[in-house]
Amino acid sequence: MEEESNENNEVGIQESHKDSNDNDDNNIANLKEDLTIIKEELLAARKSSDNNLNKLKYMMAEFDNYRKQMEKQIDSRIESGKGELLLKFLGLRDDYLRALEMAKQSKSEAVVIEGLEGILKNFDSLLKSEGVMEIETIGTPFDPNVHDVIGFSHEEEIEENIITKEIRKGYMLNNKVLRPSLVLISRKIVTNTATDTQKIEKEAEN
Repeated sequence: MEEESNENNEVGIQESHKDSNDNDDNNIANLKEDLTIIKEELLAARKSSDNNLNKLKYMMAEFDNYRKQMEKQIDSRIESGKGELLLKFLGLRDDYLRALEMAKQSKSEAVVIEGLEGILKNFDSLLKSEGVMEIETIGTPFDPNVHDVIGFSHEEEIEENIITKEIRKGYMLNNKVLRPSLVLISRKIVTNTATDTQKIEKEAEN
């Protein structure tokens, strides 16, 4: 009886070990399955995160471009408004300069002339501080980008298309034409050589 009992105990122990092993295998299989699911979810979450990050970067780049474009438009409007205001100042300078010339011609007192010239210097200093620069004219080649021709002067000793006189001073603002110069440029007199030769021959015959 004792032997049978021992055999039964051994069988029970083996079956218990087997059940325990089966349970361990099932737990390991479940853990592996859970791990696979977690990995898939993690991969999906990473893809979603990367996608959202790319969208955010794209939106930030779009916003940055929009900001730069708006700043450029604002700067352009400010520059345009500044140019219009400075043009009015230049018109006032022209009038002031004519008044100064009239004062000189009428032989006003030296103190008055000096005072007027001092104001003109302050005027020019203000324009220069705002980036306004004079356009070169007399003695320089004609440039249609910065000069407007209003007449010609016949100069034999000067090459053609050289500015000989400035009628109205022109100005640049930050490398852009604020107001073109009004100028006269040189032109050579074209003579008809054949006609001159005929005249000489007729005079010789007479």
